[in-house]
Amino acid sequence: MKVTMIGTGYVGLVSGTCFAEIGHEVTCIDIDPKKIEMLKRGESPIYEPGLSDLLKRNYKASRLHFSTGHESTPEADCIFLAVGTPSGDDGSANLDYLFQAASDIAEHFKEGAIIVVKSTVPIGTGERVKKLIQEKTSKKFYLVNNPEFLKEGTAVEDFMRPDRVVIGHNSEVAAKAMEELYAPLVRQGNPIYMMSNVSAEMTKYAANSFLATKISFINEIARLCDQTGADITEVRKGISSDQRIGKHFLYPGPGYGGSCFPKDVKALIHTAKELGADAEIIEATERVNKKQKLYMFEKIKKHFSGELKGKSFCFWGAAFKANTDDVRESSAITMAKALIEQGASVNVFDPEATSNFLMEFSESERKSIVGFEDKYKALEGASALVTMTEWREFHNPDFDKVKTLLASPLIFDARNLYETQKVLDLGFTYYAVGKFIS
Repeated sequence: MKVTMIGTGYVGLVSGTCFAEIGHEVTCIDIDPKKIEMLKRGESPIYEPGLSDLLKRNYKASRLHFSTGHESTPEADCIFLAVGTPSGDDGSANLDYLFQAASDIAEHFKEGAIIVVKSTVPIGTGERVKKLIQEKTSKKFYLVNNPEFLKEGTAVEDFMRPDRVVIGHNSEVAAKAMEELYAPLVRQGNPIYMMSNVSAEMTKYAANSFLATKISFINEIARLCDQTGADITEVRKGISSDQRIGKHFLYPGPGYGGSCFPKDVKALIHTAKELGADAEIIEATERVNKKQKLYMFEKIKKHFSGELKGKSFCFWGAAFKANTDDVRESSAITMAKALIEQGASVNVFDPEATSNFLMEFSESERKSIVGFEDKYKALEGASALVTMTEWREFHNPDFDKVKTLLASPLIFDARNLYETQKVLDLGFTYYAVGKFIS
């Protein structure tokens, strides 16, 4: 099939590249000419394991194309709208980019085209997109909602071997076309769930809000463990073996971040308020997460009796999670700003995200932050090591070297990367999340 993908952000680029990998002819369109030229050189604007190789291979094979114009749209069987829907000041999803993209394609697509909303959108947006396009053209088209369930760091694998594919539609023609498009990805028996457009929109928000709730739940239990003497690592094992609960998204840490959970939780809360309904559990999820982002900061502050001025802290990790360069809503940003406000400075090392991290700070704040290309160099003279992201290379460091380079043997482990007794036996003062240490 011929596919046009509007938007080369995280979702659009991964989806377009993977569709090309399974044999479809794909053109990715973006309004940013610099990004398009970069892609034509075979360079990915985002770090995602496996994506660069697929991009280069499919571009070379002429299955994957990039453009700033709509020359491919009139020939496309399916046109995906995969533009950003960031949070507005009131928590609502900003749909300006989506409506602009829909307006732009209205004068280009062919009769009977499948128009697919891939962006994460509030309930009822599909109908609004449909009406907008109908106002601009008399051509027949089919509107589909096809939410993505990609995890940053494993997005290529998630796309190529999906747990499920969700298709929201009101036409058997559209349903069959989407089944054909995704057929190579579900040969192992993974399901395609057909449902209404509205149900597909709700499914996306419900899934992300539930996962965010699991994270906030385990973080709240971890805080109770700190107060009671229980060990969250042991508690997690005890509850996650229950199949009704499961083991995923039950790792305590510095709070969730990234491009999806924060904005989707906010958007669902906003939708509930618009409908005059309560979303109490989801609102609590957001409150707990906001508090969690400063939980380790409070431990740092307490350890130093509130005197942080002149102290230097080494952050290992800046991305909101491992295997990505995405720092959107990263807890490391919240932590660093809090430390800087107290007069401290921050050394930061991240395998992929350091430069993106530095761009999140004002000119005055950057005077108190230094980025490093070596994790051990970043430790030199620092008052403490603070682990913020669970990159694999942080799991088994040379602790003797860490101890020698730090001004004092002190670790604040916001990711619970280390075995408590091991670091204590090595002579470190150690703080973690939900691990009671006497």
